[in-house]
Amino acid sequence: MRLLLLEDDALLGEGLRDFLRAQGHVVDWCCTIAQAQGMRGEVFDALLLDWQLPDGSGLDWLKSQRARGDATPALMLTARDLLHDRLNGLDGGADDYLVKPFAPEELAARVRVVGRRLSGSAKGFAEFGPVRIDLRAKSSSRDGQRIDLTAREWAVLEALTLRAGRIVPKSELEQIVLGLDAELASNALEVHVSSLRRKLGRELIETVRGIGYRMEKT
Repeated sequence: MRLLLLEDDALLGEGLRDFLRAQGHVVDWCCTIAQAQGMRGEVFDALLLDWQLPDGSGLDWLKSQRARGDATPALMLTARDLLHDRLNGLDGGADDYLVKPFAPEELAARVRVVGRRLSGSAKGFAEFGPVRIDLRAKSSSRDGQRIDLTAREWAVLEALTLRAGRIVPKSELEQIVLGLDAELASNALEVHVSSLRRKLGRELIETVRGIGYRMEKT
């Protein structure tokens, strides 16, 4: 999943970024609301937001995003632990609320919940004919046989799985791939899609000419 982390504490921000990346996510870390504003137009699967930031309120920024029609799932990460704070956060547009200090493993688990919701499967997996994608275990299989994927192949497959049934623009998928390595070749996405088709079946990923790619559940 591609995550936007808005956290001004350098030690915590770096630690969460590295931990979530080790979990296979693509993480863009911003320390200020101004930096987050600069990401406008980018596509994320979830927002991880501190409340109190050097240049304003993370909750107020989320409210402005909601007013613009942005429905990206959002988790508040804050030391504000009073009941009315939790209620204000959830009523202000957050989908979840995690009080600091917290274990990174708990945050990762809550991000996995977001992934299950996005995929439309409470069980955490999706099936496309003979292909089964397990979002929790980050694994794939065909006809019951496990198929090993590289980190970049999985990033592309996961993005398509979370958006199953709709066309995903090539530029959106490229953001996910480039988030893992900014120095990839210009044809990196095509290479990964080709590899996924070879491993999991050519029928799995449809090319929508001039737009992007699509996976349809069967």
